[in-house]
Amino acid sequence: MGRTLENKQEVVTGLKQVLSESQLAIVIDYQGLTVAEITDLRNRLRPTGSVCKVTKNTLMRRAVEGDENWQAMTEFLAGSSAFMLVKDDIGGAIRAYQDFQKATKKTEFRGGVMQGRALNQDQVKAIADLPSKEELIAQVAGAINSLATKLAVSINEVPSSLGRSINEVPASLGRSFQALAAKKEEEGGN
Repeated sequence: MGRTLENKQEVVTGLKQVLSESQLAIVIDYQGLTVAEITDLRNRLRPTGSVCKVTKNTLMRRAVEGDENWQAMTEFLAGSSAFMLVKDDIGGAIRAYQDFQKATKKTEFRGGVMQGRALNQDQVKAIADLPSKEELIAQVAGAINSLATKLAVSINEVPSSLGRSINEVPASLGRSFQALAAKKEEEGGN
């Protein structure tokens, strides 16, 4: 028994909702995968905040119709399609799919879509190689902390240097008075 029109509309609405929360969509050919393998892929993607949807191309085409962020996906809609919709950890999701692909050797990458642009496999791999959001935050925090530490050391050095200079004044004056006294003695003795 096929889907009813009402059921198809619900599926399209659900796809639109998931797409609105996603940053990246990857289309793969899943032909030849078993239900257990699809479940394995979904389980690998779950920790990254991503989902894998298996749906008819016509329903996905209706979901992306008129949405300039996802319109480019229509060029990948052919054959048996599964859609990985990535919300949070883009690099982690791509690496999870790459690991799955190496393990099964059954899926074929068709393309990706991000910010309205169609992406090929090399471009998606390049995105996976970028540092994660947490790594970038840690790098920025480290740079800020380093700058603050250098500034604190420099500011702390000013009073220390001033203190050493002030402590040196009496000793310097004492040496000057001794030199003057020695000079007067020398002049008086001649």
